Amino acid sequence: MVTGTVKIVRTVVGIIGNVISLVLFLSPVPTFVKIWKKGSVEQYSPIPYLATLINCMIWTLYGLPLVHPDSTLVWTINGTGTAIELVYIILFIIYSSNKKNRLKVVVVVLIEIIFIAIVAVVILTWVHTTKGRSTIVGIIAIVFNVMMYAAPLSVMKLVITTKSVEYMPFFLSFASFANGVAWTIYAFLPLDPYIGAPNGLGSLFSVAQLILYAIYYKNTKQILAAREGKGEVGLSNVVVD
Repeated sequence: MVTGTVKIVRTVVGIIGNVISLVLFLSPVPTFVKIWKKGSVEQYSPIPYLATLINCMIWTLYGLPLVHPDSTLVWTINGTGTAIELVYIILFIIYSSNKKNRLKVVVVVLIEIIFIAIVAVVILTWVHTTKGRSTIVGIIAIVFNVMMYAAPLSVMKLVITTKSVEYMPFFLSFASFANGVAWTIYAFLPLDPYIGAPNGLGSLFSVAQLILYAIYYKNTKQILAAREGKGEVGLSNVVVD
């Protein structure tokens, strides 16, 4: 009875986690609409999207029945996330005016795809139990999951330097927080340390971003108002990447 109840609760939490994850993956849409309208990526960094891409790919592999059975909710949402992040990265490449940066992004994406392919071939060929496969892929997934949540740290540095959150979208930070909390809860029904550890840590990273947003939000409004009202030079023209 308890096992059945826990399974039902786990499924419900997993579905909620899927919805929040989808919101997280779609939260940069306003940012890319802005990039599309301006025809430039300005000071936006590709790092969060590259980190999220490899994170989604490794979790898609982790959730496959041949690796970690009964994880349909894990591989479906991360497979969706992989497709969405690829679209963002393609748009980033298109609207980046720096050829060197475009090349770097393309190279990183190719390296990520090759790496995931190698991991998949190795574990499916040489490791013959789902427990062993789950352990190997799970450890790798923890590393990349933490990287995904930590990726915005570079943007946080920009926020502190410029005292503006213009280039740290609120909805991305908030969605990251909600996503981390949901999957941390999911990981305890029953215990799955490979999902729980990185998402618990990710929640803390996201809280740090939200705190920065609260601190510099008012100052950002003043900067944007001054720029529009007085024709001052924007951050994208004065911040050194």
